[in-house]
Amino acid sequence: MALTPAQTTPASNVDDAQGVDLPDLRLFVFALFFIFGGITSLNDVIIPKLKDLFTLSYAQALLVQTAFFAAYFVFSIPAAAIVRRAGYMRTAAIGLLTMTCGCLLFIPASQSGRFELFLVALFVLAAGITTVQVVANPLISLLGAPRTAHSRLTFAQGFNSLGTTVFPYVGSVLILGGLATVNAASLTGAALDAYRTEETRVVVYTYLGLAAALVVVAGVVWSRRHRLTEAPAETGSILRAFDLLARPRFGIGAACIFLYVGAEVAIGSLIVNYLMLPGTLGLAEQAAGKHVFFYWGGAMIGRFIGAYALRLMSPGKILAGVATGSNTLILLSANSTGAVAGWSLLAIGLMNSIMFPTIFSLASEGLGPRAPEGSGVIAMAIVGGAIIPPLTGLIADGSSLQFALILPAACYAIIAGYGLYARKPAAPQR
Repeated sequence: MALTPAQTTPASNVDDAQGVDLPDLRLFVFALFFIFGGITSLNDVIIPKLKDLFTLSYAQALLVQTAFFAAYFVFSIPAAAIVRRAGYMRTAAIGLLTMTCGCLLFIPASQSGRFELFLVALFVLAAGITTVQVVANPLISLLGAPRTAHSRLTFAQGFNSLGTTVFPYVGSVLILGGLATVNAASLTGAALDAYRTEETRVVVYTYLGLAAALVVVAGVVWSRRHRLTEAPAETGSILRAFDLLARPRFGIGAACIFLYVGAEVAIGSLIVNYLMLPGTLGLAEQAAGKHVFFYWGGAMIGRFIGAYALRLMSPGKILAGVATGSNTLILLSANSTGAVAGWSLLAIGLMNSIMFPTIFSLASEGLGPRAPEGSGVIAMAIVGGAIIPPLTGLIADGSSLQFALILPAACYAIIAGYGLYARKPAAPQR
């Protein structure tokens, strides 16, 4: 199936040049953004849990993000190929069921008491999320007028941020609240295995609940699979999507997605440990985990505000401004102590708010019918979340968490430059 929906009912749809007007379908897409955003953000809660149970270094603990975001690199192009054959809604249902399988794999991971199997479960879960995201980004851009695509995608990302705000708070209560007082480093052999199995059960229960919810949502999405009538797919290999990287606006934009996701995930992954430092807020683990709410909550508020602002101002200029704001906050946090250090880092979430959807839409401008191919390539670039966080962890292991922020800062500096480069609308291309 092609990736450009055709009209289904004359009363509700407009022609392809104007987008497709299906308000009820937009609600389903908003729900997908909420789900995959929330589940992704649970990694920020799982990382300190597994770091404690398996006595890991920062670099080792951040392999959670490597396993998770590596799936974007592996599955983005295959997911785009599935969309070409099966269509948007069927592919979304496939992605949701794959996410369910990933959640269920937490059961054998817990029973084994092995960190590696948790990484496998997260990889499968992320494969499903990758599939859903490859569908959601171009679909929400098509469900309305092209001139408001920047705003609409940012608004949809607001629901993504709603998920990333709610899930970590609840996860902190369910997962970090169950941390035992036993020091895993003092146990060996069978006693250590039994301890890890027992302590990871609460993680399993959390993901079993998610699995049940995902099955229900997959059923609802499948029931709507005929809502879009799609034209036959174009012939040719999906791998030709990579030639889009030769277009500077798209190629640099994809690189900025890599850098943005890496910076956002690195900071989010380290927030709990950062806020526990005596030099910042000095919080206990569960209390620090609850503060992740403010990081992602800032992104949620910023995205709803940004959806309006992007209708009034140049998206590229706004992108440059917020990226510069992120670096200002990093500089302030790394060179201060106490509440200023802690809250300035949390405030970066507000600056992050419009970055992903704005970079995505700026890079995709002018792609026309090749926009879904571009979505697959850009989704691959999300692998930045697999690479930059562990590198940040290595810097932290060798110096300090404050100094490690230099890597995310470098990412934001490049993004600011791209915003200025792409401040003017792109010409349509084929």
